[in-house]
Amino acid sequence: MGDTIDNISRSVDMYTFRTPIGVCAGVCAFNFPLMIPLWMFPFALVCGNTFVLKPSERVAGSSIMLAEMMKEIGIPKGVFNVVHGGNDTVTNICTHPDIKAISLVGSNRAGEYIWKTGTEHGKRVQSNMGAKNHAIVMPDADKEETINSLIGACFGSSGQRCMAISTVIFVGDVKYLFMRQIY
Repeated sequence: MGDTIDNISRSVDMYTFRTPIGVCAGVCAFNFPLMIPLWMFPFALVCGNTFVLKPSERVAGSSIMLAEMMKEIGIPKGVFNVVHGGNDTVTNICTHPDIKAISLVGSNRAGEYIWKTGTEHGKRVQSNMGAKNHAIVMPDADKEETINSLIGACFGSSGQRCMAISTVIFVGDVKYLFMRQIY
């Protein structure tokens, strides 16, 4: 938006600039075929960039529907693009001189490859890969609610999501209370 804040600290002013960088790309995992692109392309478009979406080959149809919706709302032709394919397509995204930034949500293997190849070709790369979360259970936790929440967090989407917890950390004596209740 081009905001300016004067004197955020002694003799320090802050200026923000909305400066498009050009063509941005997104490489998406299979498990949330609409949500993941929505974490990527709106920010690129709002900042004045164009976007190339490379969905997972497993769920390619939803990206076509997304492109059709973009056309319906009046996004100009060529601003939002979808490319399909496998490893060769990803390599082309990582090495194409017109693509300036790449965002990935996916596996460690894909993320490491895209980060290495993309940065070697001078691209900005955001690589969110293969994460798993931890849950911390405090001694004053409501047992029923916590157990239900843990089960949902572990097995929601059949565990096929980066937000699925894989480790539970119990603080204090609460673990003994839960063990008796679970078994």
